[in-house]
Amino acid sequence: MILKIVQVGDPVLRKRARALAPDEIGSPRITELIEMMRDTMRDAPGVGLAAPQIGVSLQLAVIEDTTHGMSAEALAVQQRSPVPFHVLINPTLRVEGEDVIEAYEGCLSFASFMMVVPRAVRVHVDALDETGTARTIDATGWYARILQHEIDHLHGIVCCDRMDSRTLTTVDNHARRR
Repeated sequence: MILKIVQVGDPVLRKRARALAPDEIGSPRITELIEMMRDTMRDAPGVGLAAPQIGVSLQLAVIEDTTHGMSAEALAVQQRSPVPFHVLINPTLRVEGEDVIEAYEGCLSFASFMMVVPRAVRVHVDALDETGTARTIDATGWYARILQHEIDHLHGIVCCDRMDSRTLTTVDNHARRR
């Protein structure tokens, strides 16, 4: 089932999401929610989706970056490689090092726009997966950007809060400049 993605201005995007309790993880309700979030993310299409983006204030996000159709050159420039589908529950993120890269990114909750957002090059994330198993992720490049973007959503932060406001552009204008 494809869910409606809420847009900037909806109060749920500005709230810190509630952590899932251990007895909620793996429950039929959360399992179904994860499946719907995965389908919604793929349909959009996007590389990540946080529960607040579908109006559910829980610390839950899904991520998948297939890099389908991207040239090897574009992948190298973005420090990007495929990321298989996975779930993050109650994640914590720690920036590793001081290196920052500025790049255009979009957001499914800020539809039709892109903006330059500075992000850390390397991050460390501790989270639970859909079964409640602890997971540790050390990510660099584009994957680190995705993690920061989705975990920001769980804290009530939208990419436009971090953007260089002079770079805000429509997706169409961004594509024409490439």
